[in-house]
Amino acid sequence: MQIISKSPKDTLYIGKRISKLLKEGDIVCLFGNLGSGKTVLTKGIASGMRINKEKVVSPSFVLIRQYTKVNPPLYHFDLYRLKDPKEIIDLGYEEYFYNGGVAVIEWADRLGFLLPKEYLKVELSLRKDLTRLIKFKAQGARYEKLLEKINESIRH
Repeated sequence: MQIISKSPKDTLYIGKRISKLLKEGDIVCLFGNLGSGKTVLTKGIASGMRINKEKVVSPSFVLIRQYTKVNPPLYHFDLYRLKDPKEIIDLGYEEYFYNGGVAVIEWADRLGFLLPKEYLKVELSLRKDLTRLIKFKAQGARYEKLLEKINESIRH
């Protein structure tokens, strides 16, 4: 599935629609270059989870920001500065990925061998006309069902 976002407002809206379908234990892996809209999409997801989107910033220097005053909690990873996947092992990343919250991971490609077997893959790319192409792909049965629901939600 793919969609064109014509503005940051569109990307926020898409994130909000996605958030309404996420549940505990879901993992959303974001892929894309700098400026492709990963953090904006994350702000939309957070906003849909009743987190003030202005508080959602790229956690580049701390690798993870936790928003635990919502249910389920949101764990926002930004792995831009990660040099080696082994660096994230010390964080106890499994607790965030597989323990009752929603994990949104920017720069998920940096996980390398630690990339989960099942997740929602979202690839964002900036196009020449400054729109964003957002491609979704399901990795696993749960995410195939989720992707069907996202498609219905965004297209209607």
